[in-house]
Amino acid sequence: MEIAQLRAKIPAFESMQNYPKAIYYKGDLSLLDRPKVAIVGSRKPNQYARTYTHLLASKLADAGVVVVSGGAIGTDAIAHKAAGASNTIMVAATGLDKRYPAINKNIIMAIEKDGLVLSQFEAGTPSQRYNFPIRNELIVALGAVLVVMYADENSGTMRSVAYAQKMKRSIYVLPHRIGESCATNNLVAKGEAEAIYDIDAFVARFGGEKEQKSDAFISYCQSNPTYEEALKKFSSRLFEAELNGTIVVRNGHVYIV
Repeated sequence: MEIAQLRAKIPAFESMQNYPKAIYYKGDLSLLDRPKVAIVGSRKPNQYARTYTHLLASKLADAGVVVVSGGAIGTDAIAHKAAGASNTIMVAATGLDKRYPAINKNIIMAIEKDGLVLSQFEAGTPSQRYNFPIRNELIVALGAVLVVMYADENSGTMRSVAYAQKMKRSIYVLPHRIGESCATNNLVAKGEAEAIYDIDAFVARFGGEKEQKSDAFISYCQSNPTYEEALKKFSSRLFEAELNGTIVVRNGHVYIV
């Protein structure tokens, strides 16, 4: 695919440091015409970040927003899965004949079929350390804004933040406790990023193609119902949430992690 085809859709290409000579793709190019938000973060986010990455990505998708990420384990995979394959763009750090990391093979195959996978690398290009910053810059260029869910200082995620700053992209972060995700907390402290305290309000800035849907199960669990009450109303969701760590049961009551 020629870069000229994408300039009108993605003006930020002009400000990229590693300006792509070509973009290879598998999937549905119409996703490029929809509102897009880039979500990045650690490969090992804490449970709090995992829960809210899933919630944010799913609500963005419900509002018609395409989630852009890099297909890595951790934050990326959670964002892609929560958005659903048809509402996500994955930017690969390898040629498109390879599905990396292998543990995410099924996710990547689903996105190839129903979403969109992009790469700046020719077929046969393996996973190499210096490919990832190049991949990250394209992720940032695609999103209207960058959302960082969890990041430590000097992490690869912070390279994405640097790209966003050069492109004058707004940066948003998930607020964390002191001592956790120190890099994102420092961005907020320095006034270089805005914390997302209200996910619905954040989503409303970008949505519009679909009616936004509140997660009735999460809202219900925030009232700390008894386990028996929750089981009657949301039996399948309750078991799923227990398994993935979204909720815990203490003294017979349900609590959001």
